[in-house]
Order: sequence, then structure tokens, then C-alpha cells
Amino acid sequence: MINKKAIQGDINLSVERLRNARGFVLDMDGTLVLGNKSNHGLNPLPGALDFVNLLNDRGLPFVIFTNGTPRVPAEYAAMLRGAGFSLNDEQMMTPSCSAVDVFLRRKFMRVCVLGGDGMTLPLREAGIETIPPTGKPEADAVFVGWFYDFTMAHLEAACHAVWNGAQLYSASQSLFFATAEGRAIGPSRAICAMIRDLTGARINIVGKPSLHALRSACRRLGIKAQQLAVVGDDPSLEIPMALKGKALAVAVNTGIGDAETYAGMKPQDRPHLYIEGVHHLVQLYKQF
Repeated sequence: MINKKAIQGDINLSVERLRNARGFVLDMDGTLVLGNKSNHGLNPLPGALDFVNLLNDRGLPFVIFTNGTPRVPAEYAAMLRGAGFSLNDEQMMTPSCSAVDVFLRRKFMRVCVLGGDGMTLPLREAGIETIPPTGKPEADAVFVGWFYDFTMAHLEAACHAVWNGAQLYSASQSLFFATAEGRAIGPSRAICAMIRDLTGARINIVGKPSLHALRSACRRLGIKAQQLAVVGDDPSLEIPMALKGKALAVAVNTGIGDAETYAGMKPQDRPHLYIEGVHHLVQLYKQF
């Protein structure tokens, strides 16, 4: 059930931390579901529905945090409900949620957005003006996410915004995300790489694995990071985020990472627990 080669530290201590976890941050693609490159046709992975039902039955709060930004959180929540999951809109988070927290804290009220409604609408609802990537915009920040309609004109506008003083923010710097057809490229990394190459701007990440994302989830749940369990499939996202925030890091192999990946990592970078899938969390919890 648990692959001991990927365990960081004492397995008994890690299982005890799981038992005592007061809340969960769950990844979506590759952990709970698999869909296509556009997040359509979401199919629950084995045990995913049972685990979410178990959390609801036991009164354990959770959020599902995806690094995807094509849709607003409420749309993702509706799609997951359509796939059989029991959750409300407030239990769904994207990098746009953590971006709002960061921008408001830093008093950034004008943001040039390279992305669609999944990015602009949450910002506007928070009172932040969103500026399209055209011409030579002036903004406090450039926010890059899922943007398959990206053009050279958008690149030029984003660079002008940075040259005019805007800071560069990325929803995600992931190389890939998991789909039913295998790995798909994360567009925000490629776009940010071009902007950075032309402007020299530092890329600030607001989605996973940044602590901005974990802290936003903590605020949503009202729970300290040390009391959380973070469950995900990506060794470059959920696992380092959990470790940096001193949360319990639980890895599954139903998406990007696998046993060989985790076994090859430095001991300090490995998850606390490595399991085949969330169905094993159901089995573990039935023993508690």
C-alpha cells in the first residue's frame, strides 16, 4: 500500500500525522480525475469519490487546488459535481485565488492579464482592474496563465508593461500536467520564458508550488499549514509546496510522478507518504 522507498523519515510518524490532519489540500488532474487537455470529460480516478465522501462524512475540511486557469473556480466545481464529487464552489481554488490575495496585499490594482475569464473574473470581483495585453499598457503586474490564443502582439504588450514597471506573475511554471492522453504542456511557463528572456524580469509564481498558494488555501480553510495534508501527483508542485510549508506531503502515482521518480529524489525532497492512489487513503482512514 505504501512505498517505503519514497518515505521521508518515519513511516509510523507520517501515518500518525495523516490521522491527525485537520484539513486537506487536494490536487485535481492526476490525483482525483483525468480529463483531456481542456479539462473536459473528467473521469474520477479509483477511490477519488469515496475519499471526498469520507472527508465530508468525517467533517474534515478540504479544498481542491488546480493550477489550471481556463475557468473560474465555480466552473471547475460544477464540472467536478457533474463527475460525482460532493463539493461547493468555495472548496475549489485556482492560482487566480492566490493571485488576488497577493495583488491586494501588495496594493496592485491594475493587472495586465494574459489569459481568459478564468483569470480576469476573479480579479475583477476583488476590485482589481484587468488590462488586456495590447499596445503599451501600464500596470502594476503582468499575470500569465492558460493562454492558447497567445500571439506575438500579446508578447510585445506584456514586455512593454514590464518595461513600464509591472512585475511578472505566473499562475504556474509546470512543464506538464496530467491528462487521460498523457502529459500536456503548461503554456504559462513557455510564455513567461519569452517575457523573461526579453525583459530580464523575475517570474513570481502564485500557483503551486508557491507558498502563496498554500497560504491562500490555509486562509480558506482556517487551518495552519502544519495541520494540513497536501495530496498530489506532481513531484514539482504539491510535494515541494507541502514540504516548504511544513504540511504533510502525500504523493500518488496516478498522474505525473511514479515510484521511480520519487525514489530517485534526494531524501529531503521526497514526500512523507507515497501511495498508489487516493483509494489507498480510503483504506488507511478506515483503519483509523
